[in-house]
Amino acid sequence: MAAPRLLGASYSVYVRIARLTLAEKRVEYEHVPVDVFATGGPPAWYLEHQPFGRIPAFEHDGLRLHETAAIARYVDEAFDGPALQPADVRLRATMTQIVCVLDSYGYRPMVWDVYVERVSKPNKGEAANEALVASGLSKSRICLATLAKLKAPGDWFLGAQLTLADLHAAPMFAYFAKAPEGAAMIAEFATLADWWERVQARSSFAAVCQAD
Repeated sequence: MAAPRLLGASYSVYVRIARLTLAEKRVEYEHVPVDVFATGGPPAWYLEHQPFGRIPAFEHDGLRLHETAAIARYVDEAFDGPALQPADVRLRATMTQIVCVLDSYGYRPMVWDVYVERVSKPNKGEAANEALVASGLSKSRICLATLAKLKAPGDWFLGAQLTLADLHAAPMFAYFAKAPEGAAMIAEFATLADWWERVQARSSFAAVCQAD
């Protein structure tokens, strides 16, 4: 059986989520870079894999997938290695809820409104939109407070077991923490700050979120 292929740019939060999942399952795979922000957009051939022109896309043994949550769940269930979803139905529902909270209420303010405006734009000599930063921080605080309430006692979001919830959050926190205000806000939530230190110590995180 051929190794799976993951298509997308290495800087993407959602490509990183998929790569973390593959790394934690110890799956060998081919990473095909696709930059959707390139001049003219993604190449025409890529739209056969992802008709909306977003990243990542994935293929394995004749199966093509897009949407990160679907890719991550498939990788967890199709390959050997440590389970990344809890067996308990209630914990699994909480995991899905955390993923949805991050997608719906975390990604845009934490990454685009805070990291891009405070860090990425100034690094390119562009002025930050302070109104976006302020709005992003306000929304990020609500998201982090919600995550702190949802987090179970223990090392990871659902307790003792590392799950897809942790892998979904890690790349978003990685960008958010690059902004001084983001790092300071994470530190305000003790359970999240401890979790964040633990995530950064994992070899998968170093390989995926710090190597590029």
